[in-house]
Amino acid sequence: MSDTTFRDPQSGGSLILAWQVKAKTILIVGGGAVAAGRVFSALEADAHVAVVAPELCAELQCRADSKQIQWHQRMFKDKDLAGADMVLTAINDGDESRRIATICRAQRIPVNAADINDLCDFWFMSTHRDHSVQIAVSTNSKAPRLANRIRRQVASALPRGTGLAVEQIGRLRRRIREVDPSPANGKRRMTWLTQLCDYWPIEQLARLDSDNIDDLLDAYVQQADPKSVKIAHNSAPASPVLGGSNEHSAASGSLVLVGAGVGDPDLLTVRAHRELLQADIVLADKLIPEPVLSIIKCEVYTARKFPGAASEAQDDLNRRGLEELAKGKRVVRLKQGDPFVYGRGGEEILFYRSHGYEAQVVPGLSSTINGPGLCGIPVTHRGVADQVLIVSGANRDGDLPVVPEYLDTRTLVVLMAVKRLPAIVSLLREAAYPDSLPVAIVERAGCLDQRTVRATVASIVEVVERVGHNAPGLIVIGRSVNVLSDAAIQDRFLDASTLGLHSAE
Repeated sequence: MSDTTFRDPQSGGSLILAWQVKAKTILIVGGGAVAAGRVFSALEADAHVAVVAPELCAELQCRADSKQIQWHQRMFKDKDLAGADMVLTAINDGDESRRIATICRAQRIPVNAADINDLCDFWFMSTHRDHSVQIAVSTNSKAPRLANRIRRQVASALPRGTGLAVEQIGRLRRRIREVDPSPANGKRRMTWLTQLCDYWPIEQLARLDSDNIDDLLDAYVQQADPKSVKIAHNSAPASPVLGGSNEHSAASGSLVLVGAGVGDPDLLTVRAHRELLQADIVLADKLIPEPVLSIIKCEVYTARKFPGAASEAQDDLNRRGLEELAKGKRVVRLKQGDPFVYGRGGEEILFYRSHGYEAQVVPGLSSTINGPGLCGIPVTHRGVADQVLIVSGANRDGDLPVVPEYLDTRTLVVLMAVKRLPAIVSLLREAAYPDSLPVAIVERAGCLDQRTVRATVASIVEVVERVGHNAPGLIVIGRSVNVLSDAAIQDRFLDASTLGLHSAE
């Protein structure tokens, strides 16, 4: 084309379609795993499915028994094509696949032959399904495995609740057509819905319920600007509020649960660092190191001090979190280490979910694994330790942890228990841990003043009494404690007060 006004088509592509096969008949030749995948896709598209095969795999046998498919227990016959709207072959006989494809084309029946590209009128794509949302990736049958990777990456970038948002907009669209069915008003309907879909966050659309849709329908009837409509979620139904208010709706707040890692801000994940900078308020644990807090630009709220009452401190943070979310704020709940490793992260997820807020989770480096590593202790080491057990020394009711019988190749990590060290040592001895077994107290891992105190089961209590303890810390017990404790490791990971206190292997 000499005229450059319009771009030239790029050949070699496929015509991408969403094929409507509801109530149509799809014939599948073959009874193995590939055929089962084809059957599943056809059933999800509400097609009538017939399968021709002498035998069926377990999945297809189950579907035949439950009458989801019609099974012809034999080899393919030409007469099977009668009434078929589409044919899929999934057999290992290439010659027979070619013969079937030739007959289909003569009868103008679309056909796909698995793994024989030149026989296919169409190809199957790598698909992602979330309610009515379907995303398909095609490589024009050149690299189907790579298509799966691309599809996963695209799907992971979708906002939370995308499928639900589409379902709710579909409901609203049907309601609008019911109250305003005139074809002459098609442009008005489309313009209003377009503004709503383009302006509202997908996460907020996903939380719509029947009452909210009634409110939006009223707003459409009034021809209110969708940008000015405010909806109340998880509370009594509210009428739309019209006007140019700058206040946030109750449902517009967002919550992110962020793991602060082990102390050094350089060890925050990139995502955690970004969330802290974008937050409107950060609700922080009391033990978050100052260098991490120093990178935050917004208000930092730390739980009020409730001596010996961690639950009350947690309740205080939860209360403040709900207050800020109701104001439409972007709330970051900053927890030490990783939120899901003895950090009550799961409890907080359930608490906020019960109030209508779904938290995003940003994991952090857990001190259970990375704390010892920063201080020269690999919790696993070939030929020394092949498993790790993590227990808490501060259980919900104040009970001591359950220490299993000693295993020479296990590394035991005990959190939040240095103040109860004598009791922990007693438990170790009851469980047949040798007095000579190496023990380390890892303190303030990842901070500039990190320290490791090394001793043995027999001597660790006396050593800690002599050199003191700087919270927070954890206890590491096992042969891996000293596997790297040569002179270079001593100089790097031990301070002057602990040199010479490690046990010799």
